[in-house]
Amino acid sequence: MEITDRTFPPALAALSGIEFPWAHDDASDDPAPSNIDYEPYEEFDSAEDTTGWIRAWTGNEELDGDAFRVFAQDGTGGLVTSWVVRPGRPLAEQPVAFFGSEGEVGVVAADLGSFLWLLAGGVGPQEAVEFGSDSGVPHPELRAVAEQYAGVAERTPAEVLAAARAEFPDFAETVQSWCR
Repeated sequence: MEITDRTFPPALAALSGIEFPWAHDDASDDPAPSNIDYEPYEEFDSAEDTTGWIRAWTGNEELDGDAFRVFAQDGTGGLVTSWVVRPGRPLAEQPVAFFGSEGEVGVVAADLGSFLWLLAGGVGPQEAVEFGSDSGVPHPELRAVAEQYAGVAERTPAEVLAAARAEFPDFAETVQSWCR
C-alpha cells in the first residue's frame, strides 16, 4: 500500500502563503479572536526526518515513517500529517492527523479537502484535538483556499470532526499500540 509520492499538493502550498491568526490573551482588540496554532510548511518533511520523528514520538525503533507525510506544526512542536492508510488512494484522500508535543493524538479530518474546511471554520488541528469543533472563528482567507482546493462540499468544523472520528474511532489506541 505504499504511496511514495512526496509531491506537495497545491492546497498545502496555498496554505503556506497565509498568515495564521493568533491573538494573545487580552492584547487583541478583536472581541472574538481567531486562534489557529498552525505553522504550515512549504514541503513535506523528508522520509528520513519523518522516520526519526515517529520513532522518537513512540519510542519504537521498528517503525518507519512511510505511513506519514508531515506538512505543518503548531507552536509547541506538535505535528500535522497525512496518514497514508487507505490503500491505492491518492494523498489528498488520506486522513489528516495531529500528534501533539504532550502526547495528544487524533485524526482531525477524513481527507485533505475536509481539513481545508476545518481550517476555514477557524479550527486548527491542535485545537480540534484538545477543544473540539467549537473553538474557532471562521477565517475568510482560509475559506477562499477551501473553496478553490477542497474538492468536497463545504463542511462545518463539527461535521469534519464527526466524520473523522466516526471513520477512525480507534486512532489513539492504534498509536498507543505503537508506543514502547
